[in-house]
Amino acid sequence: MKSQGKRSLVACCLAAALGLFLAASPAAAADKVVKIGNVEPMSGPSASVGVQGKQAREMAVEEINAAGGIKSLGGAKLDLVYADSKSDPTVGVTETERLINTEKVNILTGCWNSAVTYPATQVAERYGIPFVVPVAVRDTITERGFKNIFRVAAKDSWWVRDQFRFLKDMQAETGTKLNTIAFVFENGDWGTGFAEKWRKLAEKDGYKVVLDEPYPSTATDLTPVVTKLKAANPDIVMLVSNAADAILLTNTMAEMQLKPKVVLTSGGGHADPKFLENTGDNALGFFDEVEWNTDVNKPGAKETNAKFKKKYGYDMTGESVDAYVSMYVIADALERAGSTDPAKLREALATTKLTTGPAMIVSYDGVEFDKDGQNKNAGIVIVQVAKVDGKPQRVTVWPKSARRAGYTPVFPANK
Repeated sequence: MKSQGKRSLVACCLAAALGLFLAASPAAAADKVVKIGNVEPMSGPSASVGVQGKQAREMAVEEINAAGGIKSLGGAKLDLVYADSKSDPTVGVTETERLINTEKVNILTGCWNSAVTYPATQVAERYGIPFVVPVAVRDTITERGFKNIFRVAAKDSWWVRDQFRFLKDMQAETGTKLNTIAFVFENGDWGTGFAEKWRKLAEKDGYKVVLDEPYPSTATDLTPVVTKLKAANPDIVMLVSNAADAILLTNTMAEMQLKPKVVLTSGGGHADPKFLENTGDNALGFFDEVEWNTDVNKPGAKETNAKFKKKYGYDMTGESVDAYVSMYVIADALERAGSTDPAKLREALATTKLTTGPAMIVSYDGVEFDKDGQNKNAGIVIVQVAKVDGKPQRVTVWPKSARRAGYTPVFPANK
C-alpha cells in the first residue's frame, strides 16, 4: 500500500508539473487555436463584397495553417469566426460584442462599410482587443487616438486626392480641358465622406459643380438621379456606390443615353466582379479607382490571383486582396508577439514592417502602420474598363508608371 501511495504521489506531482508546464508553454492547448473574429456584410446591399472578403481570408488562413501555423505559439492554427453585420451599424456593434464576449476571439477584423467599422472599432478599443481593418476608408476610423485599431487600406482623403491628381494628369497628357463636375454618391458614411472632400478639391482645381446628389444604396430605381444628372450635363461624373446600386446606376445611364466625357468611380461596387458581369458594354470607358488590379506587376500576384480564381471562379479585387493581406499581417504580428495577450499583440501590430512573403502582391512596397494605426504605404491605382479580347476588362492606366504596357487610355471616354 505504501508503494502504491508513493506511486500515486509521484503521479500527482508529475501531473501538476505537466499542468504548470502546459500553462506556461506557448504550445499549450489554449493557444493551439487563435480565434480571429470577422464582422462582415454577409447579407444586405454589400453582401457580395462580404463574400469576397470571407473567401480571401479563408484562402490566406489555409495557406498559413498549411505552412505550420504560428510557430512561436507551438504551431497554433488560425480559426476564422464570422458575424454578419448586414451593413447595419447597430448590428455590427452587437456582433462585435458577441465575438468578444461569447466567442472569446483573440483579434478582430472588419467591417468593410465605414458606417459599421467606425462604431465596431470603438467597441474593440473599449475592450482592448486589437482590430485590423482590411478596408473601410473613412478617415476618422484611425483619427480618434485609439491604440488597438490598424487599417491596411488607404483612407478616403488619399483616394480623393489621387482622383483629382489623375484628372489633372490625364488632361495634361491628352491636351483636354474639363470644366464641370457632378457628384453622385450613396448616402452612408463612405459616400458622404468622399463627397465632403470632393467639394474642397473641385473648388481648389477650378471645377464648376453642377450636381451634388446623394441617394440611398438600397434604392431600386435610380431614374430620378440619372434624370438630374442628364439635365446637369457635366463633363465629369464622380461616383461612390455599393454593388447593387453601381449596377443599377450604370445600366440606367445607358438606357437614358447619358454619356459624360469622364465617369470616375471609387472602387467598392464598381470593383465588384458582379459589376462587369451585369453591366457589360454599358461600363466601357469608365475609370475606377482601386487598390489593386489583376495586371499589377508584383511577384506572386499573378499566381495568387490564378489560385483564387480557380478556387472561387472570379478574379481578386482590391477588397479581397486587403482581406488576404490582413491575415498575413495578423499572422506576422502573432509570430513576433509569441502570445495572444491583447497588449502584446497590439504592440506587435504597431511595430509591423511587412515587406516580404505572400502578402506582398499589393501595388505598394509593404505594410507599416503610423502612430494612428494607418498603413502609411497603402497605394492606389486607376483602371479603365476597356474591351480586351472581345469582352470588357479592367486595365491599369494610372499612375503612368503602372500603366499596362501597350495600352493607351481613352480620355475622355466620350466626346
